[in-house]
Amino acid sequence: MKTPSSRLFLWSIVSALSGFLFGFDTVVISGAEKTIQALWGLSPEMHGIAMGAALWGTVLGSFVGSWPTDRFGRKGTLLCIGVLFLVGSLWSAFANEVYGFMLARFLGGIAIGVSTVAAPLYISEISPPESRGRLAGMFQFNIVFGILVAFVSNSLLSGLGDNAWRWMLGAMAVPSLLYTFACFIIPESPRWLLSRKGDRARGIAVLKLIAPNASTAELEETANTMTTASHEANSVQGFWSRGMKTPILIAFLVAFFNQLSGINAILYFAPRIFELTGLGQKAALLQSVGIGVTNLVFTFVGLWLIDRLGRRTLLYIGSFGYIASLGLCAWAFFTEHFVIVPMCIFAFIAAHAIGQGAVIWVLISEIFADRFRAKGQSLGSFTHWIFAALLTTFFPKMVTAFPPGFVFLFFCFMMVLQLVWVKFMVPETKGRSFEEIQHDLSVS
Repeated sequence: MKTPSSRLFLWSIVSALSGFLFGFDTVVISGAEKTIQALWGLSPEMHGIAMGAALWGTVLGSFVGSWPTDRFGRKGTLLCIGVLFLVGSLWSAFANEVYGFMLARFLGGIAIGVSTVAAPLYISEISPPESRGRLAGMFQFNIVFGILVAFVSNSLLSGLGDNAWRWMLGAMAVPSLLYTFACFIIPESPRWLLSRKGDRARGIAVLKLIAPNASTAELEETANTMTTASHEANSVQGFWSRGMKTPILIAFLVAFFNQLSGINAILYFAPRIFELTGLGQKAALLQSVGIGVTNLVFTFVGLWLIDRLGRRTLLYIGSFGYIASLGLCAWAFFTEHFVIVPMCIFAFIAAHAIGQGAVIWVLISEIFADRFRAKGQSLGSFTHWIFAALLTTFFPKMVTAFPPGFVFLFFCFMMVLQLVWVKFMVPETKGRSFEEIQHDLSVS
């Protein structure tokens, strides 16, 4: 298998760093949520709304994310994401009341939502088919790396007294600033330059940077193929047409099942879940660090396998892992065998990292034509975040209104449905060009 050039790897890493900020911002709240609830005397309902504020921002960001990504380019959008993360992190750290805090978190959420549109799309558009899974999958790797750093940061900062939560939330300002400056070194996507901007000269110049050994004739042929495929897709049908039903349904369902596994609810409220098993607060925070380590290690495994076994096979592996781990976790809560809950949660995280975690952003970025890729990425991202926001908002109420065993059993049942969906609907996109995938999925 060919190794991507150092230039491509660097550009992918820079773009994927928005995933680090996504992961950090998403999970950093887990170490502060109980303190914030006590500090401002929040009811369970208001607490859920405050904790879900960032997620509702991601809903808006993912919904509108295709517009700046298409209008201003992939690079310009990635740059603006860094600024939003910086402002949101500092504002939330200095908030003195819950409404200002929620607005700051909402702003950071917008950045997350847009990042899930622009970053995977950008990486997939600069990557050759044989290494597209690994390179685009680095966005997910950076998400879990950000999650791990957030858990470690929370654990280290938890002893700083009453204002420890402010340090937890404000720590993200440093990587936000570094990422923003790094975005200046990456080029614009050649597919955007050719299909949206109509700038053939700049598009071919970037293609030359991507494939420096290619001849002028080869670069011209590549540019012609990209332009022709985009024009054909645009002239034959619109995004919401019958011919687009298959990629639209795949994008919706992969995001839907991703969240109905319970992944975000478990990540956000990991310390609280562990405390339900009888662990103390400090031990629960340390167990949460174990979640981050497990996620990182098995994301490496997923990235190593995604261009070898393919996207569909990884979804199979993940589905079986989900069903076993969630089922055992439900049994443990029903029978009060709490000692196995941490290991069940770690197994669940491993299954997610190898399966849905490694696949979701790669698959969505592959199944739409150039002209519709930003809209398709936005659709999948919006679906992901609307269900994440709903689950996170209502999860605290769920675990108080229902025994935890029933909650985990519900997630387990949803993963059985995912397994059926993978069997009958998910195509394999490993090693295939965008044009080949477009031809197979966009026909009426």
